[in-house]
Amino acid sequence: MRFIDFHCDTVDQLISHEGSSLFRNDFSVDIEKLKKGESKGQFFALFIQKDKHHSVYDRCQSMHQKLMYELKNNEQYISFAASYKDFKQNEKDGKISAFISIEEGGAIEGSIDKLEEFYNKGVRLITLTWNFENELGYPNAIRGFMDKGLKSFGIESVTRMNELGMIIDVSHLSDGGFWDVVKYSQAPFVASHSNARSVKLHPRNLTDDMIKALSDKGGIMGLNFCSAFLGTSTVAKLDDMTLHLKHIRDVGGIDVIALGSDFDGIGNKVEINDCSEMGKLSDVLLKEGFSYDEVEKIFYKNAERVIKDVLK
Repeated sequence: MRFIDFHCDTVDQLISHEGSSLFRNDFSVDIEKLKKGESKGQFFALFIQKDKHHSVYDRCQSMHQKLMYELKNNEQYISFAASYKDFKQNEKDGKISAFISIEEGGAIEGSIDKLEEFYNKGVRLITLTWNFENELGYPNAIRGFMDKGLKSFGIESVTRMNELGMIIDVSHLSDGGFWDVVKYSQAPFVASHSNARSVKLHPRNLTDDMIKALSDKGGIMGLNFCSAFLGTSTVAKLDDMTLHLKHIRDVGGIDVIALGSDFDGIGNKVEINDCSEMGKLSDVLLKEGFSYDEVEKIFYKNAERVIKDVLK
């Protein structure tokens, strides 16, 4: 079944392993695997770990340059998409769509001008925080931050992202920050790679109230394949994925579910070995009583709706 994945960290692997290629590599995501798995679109995160780089902004620029170089070298198979129109044209041309995201809002260094600069470079989704406090807000990774909301610049950025047509991503964001996004965002937003906290108690997952609020805003949450967010096993199992998806469907409805594998950013083994094997999940869901239409919504239809509603 065709699919759209809202989160992978493959660019970080490419830039960290000299000589590696997006066309074929030893990671979980490459063009050959995407083609085999029947990908319609892949969100490529420019992930920056703040404590490892002197300038988050400069590191993000380098990653963007690397991704664009790889896309140019493989333009017969995959093409950059900045809008729903681009996405549909790529589909018509038989190409996979590559969407660019930033995982660490600190990359804009507290500057709306830099936010707009990244928009002009094609970035269409920003994960407001990773696991560090930044100019926009606070992460859930630190217990003392969970109730803290967005900073004033975070609220300003949410407003500007709405105006530009950028997707706001609340994965990693504090609970308080999540509720501020609910309050201030006028457009659907996403939790690109988060699961259900009621199924697995972990701060990176969403509570039932969050899932309902995200659904009410027309947003989506992408199923994350990290074993720590799925269950107790060190291997990300299809059974645990199914439990989360059933719970999320029961709480927020089928229209709130998408895929956000976190491939190439997680260290655990996954029963879905790489993006070429996404069909394993669709097969299991059909056997577990999900209708074909429901699985299509999880795999790509819900993602397409948000792309169409938000990206301009």
